[in-house]
Amino acid sequence: MTDTREHGIIVIGASAGGVEALQRLAACLPPTLPAAVFVVLHIGPRFSALPEILSRAGTLPACHAVDGAPIRPGRIYVAPPDHHLLITPGQMRLSRGPRENRARPAIDVLFRSAAQAYGPQVVGVVLTGGLNDGTAGLVAIKAGGGITVVQEPDEAKCPGMPLSALRHATIDHRLKLDDIPGLLARLAGPVPAPDPGMLPPEQSWTDLEAGLNEGYDLARPLALTCPTCGGALAETQDSALPCFTCHIGHRFVAADMDEAQFQAMERVLEMALRVLNERAALCERMAGTWHGKGFDELAWRWRAARDEAREKAEVLRGFIENGWLRPDPDGETGDA
Repeated sequence: MTDTREHGIIVIGASAGGVEALQRLAACLPPTLPAAVFVVLHIGPRFSALPEILSRAGTLPACHAVDGAPIRPGRIYVAPPDHHLLITPGQMRLSRGPRENRARPAIDVLFRSAAQAYGPQVVGVVLTGGLNDGTAGLVAIKAGGGITVVQEPDEAKCPGMPLSALRHATIDHRLKLDDIPGLLARLAGPVPAPDPGMLPPEQSWTDLEAGLNEGYDLARPLALTCPTCGGALAETQDSALPCFTCHIGHRFVAADMDEAQFQAMERVLEMALRVLNERAALCERMAGTWHGKGFDELAWRWRAARDEAREKAEVLRGFIENGWLRPDPDGETGDA
């Protein structure tokens, strides 16, 4: 499609395989790019050298986003570890708010905030990665009049996120990675000046979060609990993907909810297996103690309890090791 509107805000999300993809993209962005670029990569909670990597890869300077800092053109702002990155008119915000799709930083948080703050002046890009993060954000960007772009899944190291976006969002451009920088250069315009009538800079994270989580009715909870905190969950009614959130704000699309439930179930089963193994060890010890004291009948009962614990532990180990039927996660398989 052709779009002559200038887009001053470019938001990019990536996960597995994202470092290499972002390096290649940054290497081809022009040094005179008038827009500001914001990047979320799923990373660990402690350290990230991504700004240095991207700065070396291309001509645009990259740095970690700073809470409350103004948005400048021709720069790449990277979400720091363990912080969501949001955009408000004229500035960026950071938060250690609840994880979304089991991630912090989360791509959807950045994309939704950009759509809310800048509407049709936003370009959203989803690169390589698994599961669904970024899909709901692209839906929000498109609803706000922005441009949506995905990497060609066939060349992505992990095609899940691009496939999910193609399945559930209206995508304007499906491109090979090496073609995306040229498109961004053509679409880019100056960073929009803040509109005084839009969100004020002093707005708190609680206020921002309330605006980003519209569409949830927590007064009508589901018969499901949050895998992270155990709170009641409600389902959104206006998303391209089924999406669940709790009172705290943990947010999951269906595939991530499935994964979180599976991990919680595995932890519980492993805990039960540990207790059974400990019970077998206790019974073994007490059987030996009472046998040594000449109480053979009591020793026999302890050995019987040991054998029972071992048998049940083997059954439980089979549950853990033999795998479970897993629904096809959105964006992992299928044609798009």
